[in-house]
Amino acid sequence: MRHPPQPAKTTGVLEWIAGRQRHVLDELAAEEPLEIRIGDTPVSVTMRTPGDDFDLAAGFLLTEGIIKRREHVVRIAYANGPDHQPSGNIVAVTLAAGTEVDRARLDRHFVTTSSCGICGKASIDAVRAREIERPNPAFSLDPERLTQLPDALRAAQRIFGRTGGLHAAALFTRSGALVAIREDIGRHNAVDKIIGHALLDGGLPLSECVLMVSGRGGFEIVQKALVAGVPVVASVSAPSSLAVQLARDYGLTLVGFLRGSRFVVYAGESRLENVESNP
Repeated sequence: MRHPPQPAKTTGVLEWIAGRQRHVLDELAAEEPLEIRIGDTPVSVTMRTPGDDFDLAAGFLLTEGIIKRREHVVRIAYANGPDHQPSGNIVAVTLAAGTEVDRARLDRHFVTTSSCGICGKASIDAVRAREIERPNPAFSLDPERLTQLPDALRAAQRIFGRTGGLHAAALFTRSGALVAIREDIGRHNAVDKIIGHALLDGGLPLSECVLMVSGRGGFEIVQKALVAGVPVVASVSAPSSLAVQLARDYGLTLVGFLRGSRFVVYAGESRLENVESNP
């Protein structure tokens, strides 16, 4: 691969401050398409920030229910593009012989916007149909530890520090230690990357981890966390109503507005130590 895509790009800009202006160089978060294939069959094209592409492909296939465990993946590699040269924007996944794949899922259009037109009941019923297990009920967490996670997340965001334009997803232990972090221009991609990393590293289920995400905790974030066995999801912004419903249905602890010394618990407060649960 001659010129692999980079996670950030430099460009010239005009900076204006209180009436004074200057021309400077600025770094931008890169956004390029990634085509994910199973063998030679395209499964999805997603706009992402280059980097950790194999993690993204693995996490995407797992959280979408196309594969179910690490043993299903034999190899992940960059594939050839139209010029018959390896492309940094095409990833091919080779599955183990005998791996059963739901062809209907392969034919889906993987559109994950808030206006995709899929009703809430259909979304939650689709999760139930996959027979996803409830997350670890024995996991508990000190609320003071929880309030330390946003600063730890921000300090570990290497590319965000250069560009100011990326989401992040990170795994923490109950003691607040950082396990791993992934960044991407799409918050769903960041979560797929961190889950894919755990899958390929043999770390699933994530039954002893907290998933901390920048941005809001939407339905798909909660759904992906459940697939990976995460017991606690925390975000710096608000969750959606469907995310709260799904978290309550499955007994996942969902925390929003985690900023400074304040947070709001929307589901699963029993996992927080010394916190009274609703009767």
